[in-house]
Amino acid sequence: MPHRLDKSQKVVGAKQTLKAIEAGEAELVYLAQNADEHVTGPIRRECEANGIDIVEVETMTELGKACSIEVGAAVATVIKPTFS
Repeated sequence: MPHRLDKSQKVVGAKQTLKAIEAGEAELVYLAQNADEHVTGPIRRECEANGIDIVEVETMTELGKACSIEVGAAVATVIKPTFS
């Protein structure tokens, strides 16, 4: 279970993750192994191009629960902490 998601600022979903990567805000990306490749493939490539670590999670259901949502999630991203 990806425990870091429950205590960190995060975004859930492919579109939000791509935006976070492009903005330089993504620290760590979780990908569900049973999610469709057409969803996870572009995110995986962006992570590799930007040096962002990827953690594989077995199922979308498990990742959704870790994000405290009641549906499955293909992708979730821990956002870099911001200091004021």
